[in-house]
Amino acid sequence: MTMRVTQGMLNNQLLRNINTNLNRMNEHQNQLSTGRKINKPSDDPVGISFSLRYRSEVSANDQYESNVDAAISWLDYTDSMLGQANSVIQRVRELAVQGANDTNPQQALDSIKSEVDQLYSQMVTVGNSQFNGKYVFNGQMTDKAPYTEATAATDKVDTSDINFEIGTGVRISANIPGNQVFGDADDPANPGTNDNIFKVLQDLSTALGSGDTAGVSAIIGRIDTQNDKFLQARADIGARTNRIELAQSRLEDISVNLQSLQSKTEDADMSGVITNLKTDENVYQASLSVGAKIISASLVDFLR
Repeated sequence: MTMRVTQGMLNNQLLRNINTNLNRMNEHQNQLSTGRKINKPSDDPVGISFSLRYRSEVSANDQYESNVDAAISWLDYTDSMLGQANSVIQRVRELAVQGANDTNPQQALDSIKSEVDQLYSQMVTVGNSQFNGKYVFNGQMTDKAPYTEATAATDKVDTSDINFEIGTGVRISANIPGNQVFGDADDPANPGTNDNIFKVLQDLSTALGSGDTAGVSAIIGRIDTQNDKFLQARADIGARTNRIELAQSRLEDISVNLQSLQSKTEDADMSGVITNLKTDENVYQASLSVGAKIISASLVDFLR
């Protein structure tokens, strides 16, 4: 049985085909304008799941890279402050050696004492160093100065670590508590139980002021002990910095890899899109040209 083809059927089929061509051309125009082949979930349901996962991993990796940068900046600043403190203690040792000479008159010892007092103040300033408004030698209590000039020898600092997450489940401490650098606080109820750098400087100043050259000579060994703590702290910072820099290099490699995978999943082949778009435009124009001949038929054409 032959099916009768009506003018309405021709018109409806023509409009459907034209609309299909127009939608296909619109899809390629969107890809060309956005540079991506996935602009909505329906474009590639499987691809969009990979794309979202890659984006999540890239975002997490970016945060790890930010944490690494912050940790390196903190460690670099801490190392600089330890360098200043080491310069102070070296100068203190030079003055102690001068003051241990029995031939020095009291006037000379008083002059040395005056400089030692200034170095004590400078050491307290170093102990209260701030990075981005945070005190670097007071553990997690970064909003509170760890030392005061009047009580630095007995001030107790917070010993908590400030950890930075530099990878999935990988955390590293970027701070060094003040007690590991300047020594533990002396106990006022039991003097001499602990020996920090501030206590050493105070005792040196007292010995110089009283003309006790033998006492000054004995303090030199205590100064050397404190200097060893500074050197050990700087070595520790160097080791941490090396580890974090290795992690930074690894994160950079991961970032490049993830962005490459994301690009392969999302980005459109621009040369192919342009070719397809030109083809779609030609097909669309051809369908309009053919359609003009079909739709132009009127009742007069059928009455002829």
